Amino acid sequence: MGESVIYLLAERLLPLFPQANLFTYITFRAALGAGFAILLILIFGRSVVRKIKRMALGEHIYEELPDGHRKKAGTPSMGGLMIVGAIILSLLIFADITNPYVIVSLAILLGMGSLGFADDYVKLRKHKRGIKLRWKLVAQIAFALGISVIMYMLPDFFYPGQEALRSQTNVLFLKNYVIQIGVFYILLNTFLIVGAGNGVNFADGLDGLAIGLLAIAAGAYAVLAYVAGNVNISAYLDVLYVAKAGEMAIVCATIVGAGLGFLWFNTHPASIFMGDTGSLPLGALMGFIAVVVKQEILLGIIGGVFVLEVISVILQIIWFRASKGKKRLFKMAPLHHHFELAGWVESKIVVRFWIWGILFALAGLATLKVR
Repeated sequence: MGESVIYLLAERLLPLFPQANLFTYITFRAALGAGFAILLILIFGRSVVRKIKRMALGEHIYEELPDGHRKKAGTPSMGGLMIVGAIILSLLIFADITNPYVIVSLAILLGMGSLGFADDYVKLRKHKRGIKLRWKLVAQIAFALGISVIMYMLPDFFYPGQEALRSQTNVLFLKNYVIQIGVFYILLNTFLIVGAGNGVNFADGLDGLAIGLLAIAAGAYAVLAYVAGNVNISAYLDVLYVAKAGEMAIVCATIVGAGLGFLWFNTHPASIFMGDTGSLPLGALMGFIAVVVKQEILLGIIGGVFVLEVISVILQIIWFRASKGKKRLFKMAPLHHHFELAGWVESKIVVRFWIWGILFALAGLATLKVR
């Protein structure tokens, strides 16, 4: 057995109630973790919103945004505090806190969450653009690089008996085929953690959009984590078995639960926004989960809407500069703002993007059988 509140409880109850053995199953603990995260936010969310509102930590609306966003000025921000807090508490209770991947997950939530909090605080109190982009990016890269180097240098801790896994990954559509990329795996890990964090940040522009898409992606990766951590299922589906990866299904489940709980307050019209306090750590955590379960390539499919949002910004910049500032490829980037200016109402954009998110997630999971 590992170490967590639920493990200790199970050990105490087993002599009296054999049914307490349920607490040792990943699926059962994942369900409990998700439910607990939802309840935490539903119970304490309203008081958090009121507290942030009293502190006058309301959102600034940039002049270049569509006119419909003007009415959102002053809406409490930093809602990521309740999401990250709910996930951390749920993991401490229901996950094995001796598991190396759970330890790093907690570190990412605290580290990237602190960076996001600092950026939000600067935006709301000092300068509405927040910490300078270059310095924020440097901090993210340094943090992600540190994690990647530690994972590569300590294979005995992260991959006991499977040291080769530190630089291997699955290949889509090919049976029993993996690639070994050596030390360059450090760069891949760093890119995924930083890229995923910023991808979620780009999508966090409409009520409920980013957190809904995150919950969908986390649900898909909960399945992938369970598969990777189960020796029989991973062998049947011809994917890499990662001995301790199953615990990441609980991490994913708590993201889903906290995301659904937050939607209660973040759905249109939003009572609170999650800000960088939520988008950076949650996105970075999704990138890390993809690394752990050896499904890094699938992140681009399952997180397809996030990818499209980032690509739309890149293409907009390239097109604008190529035309010497005379033309834009989209009415506005990221992509969700383009549809706003095209006349779609906010709730319609969000729900349709969620539908695309579900389709991308299903496509990603379907690749498990196309091998």
